[in-house]
Amino acid sequence: MLRLLLYIKPIQSDQLMDPLASSSRKISGNTRRKPVNDTTESLGKLPPQAVDIEEVVLGALMLEQHALSSVIDILKVESFYKEAHQNIYEAIVQLFNNSDPVDIKTVVHQLRKNGKLELVGGSYYIADLTTRVNSAANIEYHARIISEQSIKRQLIRISSELVTDAYEDTTDVFQLLDRTEQALFQVSESHIRKNYDKMSSLLTKAISQIEERKNKKDGLTGVPSGFTALDRITSGWQPSDLVIIAARPGMGKTAFVVSAMRNAAIDHGQGVAIFSLEMSSVQLVNRLISAEAEFESEKLKRGEMADYEWEQLLHKTSKLSEAPIFIDDTPGLSILELRAKARRLAQQHDIKLLIIDYLQLMSGGDANKNSGGNREQEIASISRALKGIAKELNIPVIALSQLSRAVETRGGDKKPQLSDLRESGSIEQDADMVMFLYRPEYYGITQGEDGAPLNGTAEVIIAKHRNGKLDTVQLKFIGKFTKFADLDVLTNESYGSSFPSSGNTDSGYTITMPSKGAQDTSAAGDDPMPF
Repeated sequence: MLRLLLYIKPIQSDQLMDPLASSSRKISGNTRRKPVNDTTESLGKLPPQAVDIEEVVLGALMLEQHALSSVIDILKVESFYKEAHQNIYEAIVQLFNNSDPVDIKTVVHQLRKNGKLELVGGSYYIADLTTRVNSAANIEYHARIISEQSIKRQLIRISSELVTDAYEDTTDVFQLLDRTEQALFQVSESHIRKNYDKMSSLLTKAISQIEERKNKKDGLTGVPSGFTALDRITSGWQPSDLVIIAARPGMGKTAFVVSAMRNAAIDHGQGVAIFSLEMSSVQLVNRLISAEAEFESEKLKRGEMADYEWEQLLHKTSKLSEAPIFIDDTPGLSILELRAKARRLAQQHDIKLLIIDYLQLMSGGDANKNSGGNREQEIASISRALKGIAKELNIPVIALSQLSRAVETRGGDKKPQLSDLRESGSIEQDADMVMFLYRPEYYGITQGEDGAPLNGTAEVIIAKHRNGKLDTVQLKFIGKFTKFADLDVLTNESYGSSFPSSGNTDSGYTITMPSKGAQDTSAAGDDPMPF
């Protein structure tokens, strides 16, 4: 009896209280799953997918010959979740690119040629796909479902990488922002495409625009530059146009766009944003003050002004504080940062003109650095992106550009040509308008071929105009004020300006009296009156 008791297994107290507890633990112990590393699987989630829709689409593509034309701009190989489906769609696209028919036999042959037939399940699986659908009637709708699931997976991947990198102490937060923004933009660009428009709707839109232009008495259909002769040719800076303004250093590129910016914002109330990569925002504002108040920049720099001159400066620059001008002087701006900031400015302030000073100081971002491309390829990608921004926001984009030194080695009058654009020929290709600034006085040319004086004059050479004629516009360059103006504007001769040409009485003249500092007071005992 004693020996028998020794072999009896002791009963746990919890089993006495709940006889079912042990059996429940036993069952759960037998069916317990192994731990997994995938977070989504451990939470009971799977990546967004639509495998059954993928099967329907692939089957429809092999049933109807022209079905691929409806979805090839929607679906990419990576849009499919299942790897076998990616290989099958890749084979179908290869057949399409080679202008070969797409059916069960050709797809099987192409997969065998690619060495992936067995990986996708053999010829039986290919044939089975065609039994999943009767026609390709709804293939475009089904394709968009697959695309949406693919976008969700990409967003999950980007978010996961963002969370991982954000927890790392060694991560540069601004580089992380740049990479994330770039990744999100690539997702948007690769999936969101504009569809075609019918002729009827386009014709209605075009006639509406023509009627709107007809009702405008000044003939300006874009953002005015403020230069009469130039606006007569261009009708203003046109929406969605990329305008390149190029010149050698010292010709006055920044002065020209600052003058045009001032004219558009103050005289016409158009919102203007300028991204100044070369000058600081305060330096740019000082140029605006000098041009608006007509005070020499050197005098402003030294602060040598009488009391009445100070009052005159405050009075003339009061309009600047209310002007819809937005300045960003971020150095080394990348195209991704520019696009994001331009979108915000367009949404929040309804800007109508975007200026970049200047193109060669921009960077293409981490994508260009990692691709190993040279500087010419980087500039090419920047110019294409600028054209894309102009079309997306439907505003003119003006980008300043440097010219190569070939201009200096050329004989004659050294006027620039399209071949002088620096670092990339794609600038010329992407631009809707290419303009060169040329000042003969810079090269010591003081007289024209007809003997007319050229001191203080500048030429705006329109070397490319996709939607208009080529021409050369004469402007006045007032160096002391670092500003450009129409030739028919009358200003004081002490500032290097010229009187209007004879016979021109159509436009009003602006008479500017010199300040106290610019007058000769040697013959007068008392201080002259300010006006």
